[in-house]
Amino acid sequence: MTPLIYLFAALAEIAGCFAFWAWWRLDKSALWSLPGVICLVLFAWLLTLVDSDYAGRAYAAYGGVYIAASLLWLWLVEQRLPDRWDVAGAAICLIGAGVILFGPRG
Repeated sequence: MTPLIYLFAALAEIAGCFAFWAWWRLDKSALWSLPGVICLVLFAWLLTLVDSDYAGRAYAAYGGVYIAASLLWLWLVEQRLPDRWDVAGAAICLIGAGVILFGPRG
């Protein structure tokens, strides 16, 4: 369930941040900030659902998922194909997130 929560959290965070980006950088209406705030609140709430004993560990593992999801956003929403360095960096981050999530702890 955690990977799915991370995916939805990443989409909510990216959408929320993009709403502000659109307002300030793309000259869209200030009303774009309203769904942006809602998305960012949804993002924060979703991260509280992650099954982790420590918030810092949940956030650290989420970081890798966020990076990969941001590149998907770049490709699907902004219609810019990630280059090989983007893909390589995201793969490294996802491996790191996996180590954090699934590493044996005693």
